[in-house]
Amino acid sequence: MAAMNKLSGFTLVEMLITVAVVAILLTIGIPSFRYVTNANRIAAEINGLLGDMQFARSEAVKEGIPVTVCVSTNSTACDGVNVTTWQNGWIVFSDANGDAAVNGNDVILRVQKPFASTDTFVATNAVGAVTFNREGYANGIAAGTLIQLHDFTNTHSWTRCLSVNLVGMMVSQTYGTTTNGVQCQ
Repeated sequence: MAAMNKLSGFTLVEMLITVAVVAILLTIGIPSFRYVTNANRIAAEINGLLGDMQFARSEAVKEGIPVTVCVSTNSTACDGVNVTTWQNGWIVFSDANGDAAVNGNDVILRVQKPFASTDTFVATNAVGAVTFNREGYANGIAAGTLIQLHDFTNTHSWTRCLSVNLVGMMVSQTYGTTTNGVQCQ
């Protein structure tokens, strides 16, 4: 008997169906992937500042001296009390005299580099520094201070706010929610 030659492979129709199925799955999956990556980036940015503020407050209470969190583009000094662009980075430092400036024996405890994204993180009430005293109260801020995080598209579903009050309580909010009488916008 002669051996039968059997060819194996894909037909053109099978290949086209496979490509169509893959295209449909990618069309469905890519927007979901963008949602996940945006959500993770926004959460990391707001939680970074929230964590550093909580750290500063606990260090102030633990060490019994003021600790300041301020906007800093060079990671060694505050950019000024009225500079409110927190996306450019910030530092946390022990602030023995409570003047919201790195000087003398002040020690930088943490450094946050500028955001790699084009998100904006701007404070209301011209707040560029928050100093926590030894009781944990926030000095140098107005009542109901918000630091608002907007993604580059300025979409409300990605807007987050960090609310800081005079007692030192901090809350992360989503767009439209109200904390301490101040609404996240």
